Amino acid sequence: MERRDIEIFLTLAEELHFGRSAERLHVSVAMVSKAVKKLERAVGAPLFDRTSRRVALTPIGRRLENDIRPAHQQILDGFARAVAAGSGSDGVLRVGFLGTAVAQFVLQVAEAFQATHPTCRVELIESRYSDGTALLHDDTVDVLLLAAPGVEPDLLESPVLFREPSVLAVSARHPFARRTSVRLEDLARDKVLRPRGVPAEIDALSVPGRTPSGRPVERGADFATVQEMFALVGAGRGVFPVPSHAARYDVRPDVAYVPLSDGLPYAWRLIWRAAAETSRTRAFCLAASAFVEVHGNPLQAS
Repeated sequence: MERRDIEIFLTLAEELHFGRSAERLHVSVAMVSKAVKKLERAVGAPLFDRTSRRVALTPIGRRLENDIRPAHQQILDGFARAVAAGSGSDGVLRVGFLGTAVAQFVLQVAEAFQATHPTCRVELIESRYSDGTALLHDDTVDVLLLAAPGVEPDLLESPVLFREPSVLAVSARHPFARRTSVRLEDLARDKVLRPRGVPAEIDALSVPGRTPSGRPVERGADFATVQEMFALVGAGRGVFPVPSHAARYDVRPDVAYVPLSDGLPYAWRLIWRAAAETSRTRAFCLAASAFVEVHGNPLQAS
């Protein structure tokens, strides 16, 4: 049974009139008649009782309609939902983020996005250091804001939205806490905490395996969340480079932030799976770029 034959059969079963069915489907009466005869040959029995006065379903025809109409409607509904998701006309866009300050930026972008996409609801989902890009791959979020590139081949990324300098989070009792700045060379003088589950190539962007002079950088305890990292730093268990906004948004009496003068800046961008890209994803990226263009770096002190 071809899809067009099924549509003709179901329409005739509803209209019980060849002319009205043909008009509704924008086909000829002859095509309706031909499709019905084709189905009847395939079934091996009449599906309609046809006289000069009336058209009615036979018992076999009625049973066939009852069997296939729900499945046909399910197919139509499935296509409709797919089209809606692809066009961005409605539904939910799930945006992942890491950290309190970044959440505020995502929320502001979401408000701007929804002003032009009122039928699309933005849902914010907090990520952990140890999650990496897993929230994308397990379909927990549609797009993720990270300060690192998407190194996997199945990921796409927006242009860099904004950058911010690196600072080194150290215990308030650490000798570095009294300095005005530190350098990557100083990482060899303490243990650097290790984010659990982060790919080595991403980890190396902020914590090199060796200092510029070649001294090895020793790694300390691992952590899964931002708060775990700060707790370990505050307890003197190690140090860790973080974006400079932490000095404003993550103030703690047991942690000090020292500028890392030659550390790579954190480059924030949106990342998503190529296979899951929709017009909603692209529109949200444009909204984020437009927001930064108007307001500047959202995490920079005014």
